[in-house]
Amino acid sequence: MRYDYPKTYLLNSSKVRIAITASAIALISSTAQAQETASDDRGGLQEIVVTAQKRAENLQSVPIAVSAVTGDSIEKLQAVNLQGLQGTVPSIQIGSFSNTPNSAVFTIRGIGVIDPDPYAGNTVSIVLDGVPQYFNMGALVDLFDVERVEILRGPQGTLFGANTTGGAVNVVTRQPTGEFGGRAEVTVGNWKRLDVKATVDFPIVEGILAGKVAAMHHGRDGWITNIIDGSDMGSVNNTQVRTYLKFTPNDDFRATLMGGYERSRNGAPIVVNGGVPGEARYVAPGTLLPGSLLPQYANPCPDITQRCKAPNKYYSANDGVPDMSDMDTYRLNLTMNWDNTPIGDITSITAYKHFKVTEFTDQNATAQIADATYRGTKAWQFSQELRTSADINDAINLQIGGNYMKTHYDQFQNFLIQFALPGFSQLTLQDQDNWSGSLFAHTYIKLTERLKLQAGARYTHEKTSMQAGVYNFLSSDGVAKFFGSTPLGGFTTKGSKSWDKVGWKVGLDYQATDDMLLYGYYARGFKSGGFVGRITLPQDIGPFNPETVDTFEAGIKADWFDNRLRTNLSAFYTNYRDMQVAQVYWVPNEQGVLVNGNTILNAGKAEIKGFEFETTIVPIDGLTLTGSIAYLDAKYKKFNLNEIILGEPTTRDLSGYHLQNAPKWAGAAGATYEFRAGSGKATVSINYNYTGKKYNTSLLNTPRATVQPTHYVNGNIEWSPESEKWSIGLWGRNLFDNRYISSVYDAPGVYGLVNYAPPREFGATFKYNF
Repeated sequence: MRYDYPKTYLLNSSKVRIAITASAIALISSTAQAQETASDDRGGLQEIVVTAQKRAENLQSVPIAVSAVTGDSIEKLQAVNLQGLQGTVPSIQIGSFSNTPNSAVFTIRGIGVIDPDPYAGNTVSIVLDGVPQYFNMGALVDLFDVERVEILRGPQGTLFGANTTGGAVNVVTRQPTGEFGGRAEVTVGNWKRLDVKATVDFPIVEGILAGKVAAMHHGRDGWITNIIDGSDMGSVNNTQVRTYLKFTPNDDFRATLMGGYERSRNGAPIVVNGGVPGEARYVAPGTLLPGSLLPQYANPCPDITQRCKAPNKYYSANDGVPDMSDMDTYRLNLTMNWDNTPIGDITSITAYKHFKVTEFTDQNATAQIADATYRGTKAWQFSQELRTSADINDAINLQIGGNYMKTHYDQFQNFLIQFALPGFSQLTLQDQDNWSGSLFAHTYIKLTERLKLQAGARYTHEKTSMQAGVYNFLSSDGVAKFFGSTPLGGFTTKGSKSWDKVGWKVGLDYQATDDMLLYGYYARGFKSGGFVGRITLPQDIGPFNPETVDTFEAGIKADWFDNRLRTNLSAFYTNYRDMQVAQVYWVPNEQGVLVNGNTILNAGKAEIKGFEFETTIVPIDGLTLTGSIAYLDAKYKKFNLNEIILGEPTTRDLSGYHLQNAPKWAGAAGATYEFRAGSGKATVSINYNYTGKKYNTSLLNTPRATVQPTHYVNGNIEWSPESEKWSIGLWGRNLFDNRYISSVYDAPGVYGLVNYAPPREFGATFKYNF
């Protein structure tokens, strides 16, 4: 059964009317350090061209820590979306929130997203074909028909704008070729996985107008068993289509129009109950509740003094809400390039995106109707970037431009809080408008033939307006409902504020030899301020102010032994100020009901330092070895947390506590061997990824919020005939079937909200080129 809130709820400054009526989410990481495993004519490592600084450059010549995972490597990884790249690049954690899987959680060097709702903003910008994705909701971009993914670590505020204090992830899709051809691909795997992909390139007007269509379907069953009826939970059903028109009337002008549609009809978000005896949502393991086929599953968090542990068999529960997480996304991009104009090479990118999300979650994960949510979000963004890159003379290149972005979203969340008071529910409404405009300039100056200076600055003006409402309801029969309960009152509040900020960067790079680059820079970036939309008390709306990051980085990039060995090393220090930190607390409302409060604080300071080392070796033709290691020390330097615990204020000094999603150590190692086999070519790949212990969604580094170290081994083997017209491959992810906790939200006194990492996946892929 499908539920919708009709457009009968209104937020108005003079009065509030609510009318609610019923109607009805192997491999190899052989490019873990941004290297392509294919050899060049000399038998060494191949050059990779990236656009990390908004101009085409050899990756080894870019004076920042950047990795590029190629499209071929993404296919070997069997990475369906950006989350599949977790573990392949140093110092980046990629995931999603447990109960909102459509929201992307990217954390680079300890700087990441703090809340799933759109008002919280981003610290890592996801850029698709030059278009920043303003909302973290829907930002886990699907990785089919992708040329490469570039991951830039450290503040990128000069060239990529606000909300890039952690870095940027630049996704570049494959563009039309102008020649007729294409490819098709079918993947089958366990959990009834079936993927079908196809792309077709075709000329429309020879040499002038070209077209392309790319389509993908990804589907599988879930790997968690529902104790209510024995069904699977977490099924995936995604379909995506992209179309392109490329116009090239002459050598100096080209325009590409891309239109896309993405449709997701997934199972509801999964929550696993990690409550302990005495907590509000605890149900004893083995308890067989009315209406449940199976007894309550074993608790993954048996003691709040210990971290949670994933079981061998995954169970949860969904009782009383539809098994639904639907998302529809439409996008349209127009990119135009004029080369060799009197003012340089001009680029214009005009883009519009709209999406809608509707999903339900059984927040209690038991056979009791104690806690559930029904959430709907609609959002759109429009952006325009115009820039030019000009060679002032033989020694100076200047990039100058501007960017405008306008966004809007509205969201409702109906929260059944049966465990706090029988029949009680709470509806929160959010309506936000945001616009920003920025001007930037970045220059590269050759001081000598080998020494280069880069310097840039970006000015940004931004305005955010938020209107938020909270409304309480009580059902007459003592059972909380999404519709039909008696209103108990509520409130509406609003806020509006503008901010002006400047980010900058200055650095030197020295080409010590033809194969060795030394670099260093200082950069300042910032994340925008805003207002809190999911509130319980009027004052929780804020505003919260921008946060600022100052980073110093130095590194060396070098190729050795006739391009057979590549070593890249970077070291960094970051001063993180006015940090935006999400605070979640529980207070009694006017009816004496314990309700969930949310706000965002500018919490103080943190200090982040570490290093990253990546290497690729081609000891013999056909064999590529890769390795990486990252060390991260990310802690609060000054942070006095003012809390409200059950209505009582208290203060904690969190100086020295670890930042969330910031493991101290991470690393990867891999090998790929390509050789002749019979009448064709075979490729065998194996990769190991390690991520150390980290804390997740708890400022207090509690044991229950600790995520264990993870060890993953992935691999694949592929064979193609000499013509390379087709290929067949076998692949596996998490080959040893290790069972891990993916995330934990620790709510003391209530429960631990747990999410499991995927078990072993394996399958076969057939590809055909024409």
